Amino acid sequence: MAHRNIISDDESQVAELLRTTRRVAVLGIKTAAQRGQPAYYVPETLQARGLEIVPVPVYYPEATEILGQRVYRNVADVPGAIDIVDVFRRAPDVAAHVGDILAKQPRAVWLQSGIRDDASAERLAAAGILVVQDRCLMVDHQRYVR
Repeated sequence: MAHRNIISDDESQVAELLRTTRRVAVLGIKTAAQRGQPAYYVPETLQARGLEIVPVPVYYPEATEILGQRVYRNVADVPGAIDIVDVFRRAPDVAAHVGDILAKQPRAVWLQSGIRDDASAERLAAAGILVVQDRCLMVDHQRYVR
């Protein structure tokens, strides 16, 4: 049985999370050179919709800013509270980031469309973090936040 903090299928909890979210760290964000890929245009769209985006790229060591915001190399290094860590990593790569995410204790972790890692989700949920898997944050934000 899934942990109660795994809310992927609970529309009211997803809607409430999104309505109260102001700051999103994007793990695996891409640069403007990859603007046609979801890992760039999803956070770009969320930023245009009023959310503060904190870039946490996995690659692009030369990047110091993405979407006009300072880049951080680890989620735990981001100063201040984070509402959602939006994850753009292949499912087999998610587990390697769980320790970093747990160190930051965001309110929620969102695994983008096509990304599901039940073991990592259970670890995060057991630590009191809400988890959404296999959904697009941009699509759901457009659906639930006017």
